[in-house]
Amino acid sequence: MPPPRRRPAVKPSAGPVTGSLPPPGSLPGTVIRAYGKFFETAIDGGPSLLSTVRGSVRRERLRTDLVAVGDRVWVTDVGEGEGQIELVEPRRSTLGRLARHTSDVEQVILANPDQALFLFSVRDPEPHPRMLDRFLVLAESRNLPAAIGVNKMDLDGPAGSGSPSLARSIFGVYETSYPVFYLCARTGLGFDDLRGYLRGRITAVTGPSGVGKSSLLNSLDPEGLRDVGVISDATGKGRHTTTATILRRIPGDDATWVADTPGIRALSLLGISPDSLDALFPELRPFLGACFYADCTHLHEPGCPVREALEAGSIPSDRFESYAALRRGESLD
Repeated sequence: MPPPRRRPAVKPSAGPVTGSLPPPGSLPGTVIRAYGKFFETAIDGGPSLLSTVRGSVRRERLRTDLVAVGDRVWVTDVGEGEGQIELVEPRRSTLGRLARHTSDVEQVILANPDQALFLFSVRDPEPHPRMLDRFLVLAESRNLPAAIGVNKMDLDGPAGSGSPSLARSIFGVYETSYPVFYLCARTGLGFDDLRGYLRGRITAVTGPSGVGKSSLLNSLDPEGLRDVGVISDATGKGRHTTTATILRRIPGDDATWVADTPGIRALSLLGISPDSLDALFPELRPFLGACFYADCTHLHEPGCPVREALEAGSIPSDRFESYAALRRGESLD
């Protein structure tokens, strides 16, 4: 079962809107792709327009993107397939990361997602649970429901003698807190359940390079074929085949959108304080609020129900170690 809605640790981006009404004759639409200063906008019930931003649309939020894929906008059709963005509506949610060489400037990967699907592979490249934990913390901090996709199940095998499969030995620990889909883009394994999860929502699909995002999205949206990358023999890391976020409607359902995002090898946790981390791990939440010390870090203090639950096996040790590493300021990469 999907987990209940969670409180955010940081406020979602509000959106760069002056509060004015859209001008007469402008059309509502959704930004589905960005090309530098140009934005492909799918007009509701109409064609796509390649649009620029009117100069009077002011950058009221200086520390995030003015316009991003997923933004709801109002556009004037200026002819010949071109448009002009007149107004950007407030964002109700974002999936973002720190812009390069900054400490507090948000780069929006996708505006207004309903949920996120974090895709990893069983092998080729090897899964990185600590990176997945970082993705999940980022989603939790924005109150964004998340699911986990485990792709390339055709490469799955036993984890050891008498052990469960490799995939479930790594990802099974998440099943009590998040929906986990075991998938194979080649055979279609798990796709019926995945389509049910995506239906009627805007879903950000992201994960490390090379895990099969393009193959998976090609199966969901055959009309929008993407290049399929290969794995570098030298590094084992994926070569990027997607260079910018693309929002696509899934055929057969006008309300179902998936965002094909660039491969991400690391995410910075924008605006998340160490004191809020414990509430961003669902496994820890049932044991919070009863510690002897009000500012308990759960790392070494006596009288800590979280540590007691860990010792009793009620909290997975791997997930606690991810929390502890973040709490101490260590990298999960």
